Amino acid sequence: MPTAETNAIAELVAKQAITEALHSYCRGLDRMERTLAESVWHQDGTADYGPGYRGSGSGFLDFVWEYHAGFANHSHMVSNILIRVDLEAGTASSETYVAVWLRTAPSDGIARDQFHRGRYADRWSLRDGVWAIDHRTYVGDMILEAQNPAGPGPDMMPQGHRDTTDLSYTVLT
Repeated sequence: MPTAETNAIAELVAKQAITEALHSYCRGLDRMERTLAESVWHQDGTADYGPGYRGSGSGFLDFVWEYHAGFANHSHMVSNILIRVDLEAGTASSETYVAVWLRTAPSDGIARDQFHRGRYADRWSLRDGVWAIDHRTYVGDMILEAQNPAGPGPDMMPQGHRDTTDLSYTVLT
């Protein structure tokens, strides 16, 4: 029979696995690594992003992949992750704040930026030892669009890449 201590450890392990899945999803989007981004959902997982998209998690990635391909850079960051775990049922729910920055390739010396802030309201389940999303609802909180002069990036630091040539792949093997 599980003790309170083993239940607490199992809950922490579940929360860490869910947090890692959320971080991996962002990395998958930013590095345009589809398999990694898709791993956040169970195969039958669904996504509700309002009138713009409602359907399968995989279908959402089809939609967003094409949209993201039109940008030169993007960055997804998650924070304020609150997770509730029901160990007996093998389910969890979470609310995660997300910040997304998108930048177009410069045109006439101007780059166009979009800043999205919102939250992921996710329902998770543990299947075959893997925590993944059964259903996600995206809650949009704000969007800002801006135009900025498109200058060169700093020459003294490595530049990010939207694929596996990114420097992070040399340290996260």
